[in-house]
Amino acid sequence: MSDDGIPSLYTWAGGLPALERLTGIFYQRVPDDPLLAPLFAHMDARHPHFVALFLAEVFGGPARYSEQRGGHRAMLAQHVARHLNEAQRARWMALLLECADAAGLPDNPEFRSAFVGYVEWGTRLAVLNSQLGQLPDKQAAMPAWGWGETGGPYRG
Repeated sequence: MSDDGIPSLYTWAGGLPALERLTGIFYQRVPDDPLLAPLFAHMDARHPHFVALFLAEVFGGPARYSEQRGGHRAMLAQHVARHLNEAQRARWMALLLECADAAGLPDNPEFRSAFVGYVEWGTRLAVLNSQLGQLPDKQAAMPAWGWGETGGPYRG
């Protein structure tokens, strides 16, 4: 919680249980998606948990992803030489947003604006880092995503 009483996006979302629900639903649907299924055909069974840990840290939760998996640089490295394209990126984002509804993530405009903002930025970064010859910055700091322009939840 910030000094002004505004919770982190992590807290507002419902913490790690909510993010694990999100990634669990998402990765259950991926095998049925013709654009995404090939990308995750050999996915580690723990992948949904790792992505939930990553999102938790980005949104202001504990730094478990950095401690256990190596931080943002390690996440970026997962995309190297995968040759992701715009259609795959857009579908990943659309499916994740569908799953956010299915997982019961908050649907207030301020949270969704911040959530969509991160997913938009993060998926575009993944595409950039997946192209031939791209290597992630060795000093890539873990993103710390907040409420952005809205400044927090609507208080009426």
